[in-house]
Amino acid sequence: MVSFDHRDPGTSEDAWVRAGVLDRPRDLDLDDVAALVVVAAHPDDESLGAGGLVHRLAARGVPVTLVVATDGEGSHPGSATSCDELRVTRRRELLEAVDALAEGSRVFLLGLPDGGLREHREALRVAVGAAVDMSRPTGGAGGPPAAPTGRGAGRTMLCAPWRGDGHRDHRIAGEVVAEVAASRGARLVEYPVWLWHWGDPTGPDVPWEALRALRLTAGEAAAKATAVAAYASQVGPLSPRPGDEAVVGPEMLRHAARPVEVLVETGGTEEVDETHDGRADADRSLGRDFFDRFYTGRADPWGFESRWYEERKREVLLATLPRPRFRAALEIGCSTGVLTVAIETRADRVVGVDIADAPLEIARRRVGSGVKLLRLDTPDQWPEGRFDLVVLSEVLYYYGREDLDRALDRAVGSLTDDGVLVACHWRHEVPEYPLGGDEAQGRVVARPELEVVVHHEEEDFVLDVLARRPARSVAREAGLV
Repeated sequence: MVSFDHRDPGTSEDAWVRAGVLDRPRDLDLDDVAALVVVAAHPDDESLGAGGLVHRLAARGVPVTLVVATDGEGSHPGSATSCDELRVTRRRELLEAVDALAEGSRVFLLGLPDGGLREHREALRVAVGAAVDMSRPTGGAGGPPAAPTGRGAGRTMLCAPWRGDGHRDHRIAGEVVAEVAASRGARLVEYPVWLWHWGDPTGPDVPWEALRALRLTAGEAAAKATAVAAYASQVGPLSPRPGDEAVVGPEMLRHAARPVEVLVETGGTEEVDETHDGRADADRSLGRDFFDRFYTGRADPWGFESRWYEERKREVLLATLPRPRFRAALEIGCSTGVLTVAIETRADRVVGVDIADAPLEIARRRVGSGVKLLRLDTPDQWPEGRFDLVVLSEVLYYYGREDLDRALDRAVGSLTDDGVLVACHWRHEVPEYPLGGDEAQGRVVARPELEVVVHHEEEDFVLDVLARRPARSVAREAGLV
């Protein structure tokens, strides 16, 4: 899963046009479509990604069914508007959009939790399967679909968010629909939404060979524009208050307004570099190429500079350090140097290490003279010297299990006798990472040489400060007890 921020300007439509998005993909063949079932993870996905397809097939008399997994109630987490209010608003907008694209179509609103499709895969699978079965003009599962009036025999087309779109709910919806398509013998097409925002048109993440073009008539483009505009809560601000900003920015609207709707069709056979349960291989570390792609064209992909979550977490980490100042600090996975600068205020000397060049270039413009930055492929490469502070923040889950243990061996070996090690990790599921944050953190606290001095745990992240045994509390070190 790609990490991106919808508030960033994103890749310009001009860049996509220069790369050939309007004329490079082959035309999408619709001759065999007898019924269309469109699955959306959130209201507006269907209009942004496949509104032209829906309108064209509906105008041809092809029956259209829309399955909307969530109500998109989590679109404005920083807003004073409640999730219940957003849920009602987005359902109303959805129905208005559907009327613009394919009036009278069947719509299923599943009401699954926004951001929680991974935990509700089975409910989504059952609903999509039922929608496919109901969409068959014969009315039952297993029977061949009848053709629309005036057309030859055809089959059901399933249309879902592209599995590589970078949004967790989109990926899960796409995976589930692909499974249903395979089990029902349906044709599968996928629509990117956020790819156009975060993607590099010249990079390896764009499936150019699988892209298919639907060249829209003026009427189809107008219907799609009307449907997109119906989502006023997404394409414009809810209010002037902070947290109510538009989710779909100007460049995203330009992508949606292009005269060619671009979808992905692979026959459902493309492989994702993950294990059967959707998680990356837990025995293989993420390599330098992953991070090079991740940082391409993105100055702050993690939101270190813009998100209160990240700012607060840094302050918590600094507050847990058991002494006011350190002689030498080592930070593995320093990225763009935002935490590095904070560590520099507490240490005489800092060494920051990252695997990728791009974030280090940004970090070099940020840090002071007391910081040395190194590009190293850890754990095979490791900085020389010993440190009385080693910081492993949001980095250990990128290692496979064997490399993680080797990294911890080297980190502990870098500690001075009075040194402390800080580990802090995100606890939510990121299937693209080899390990989860809890497992990575558990391997740290299980080290026999170390003892926990501070433990801080929240729903979102866990943080531990450890020292060589026997560890002493801050009060004991200060002689207060």
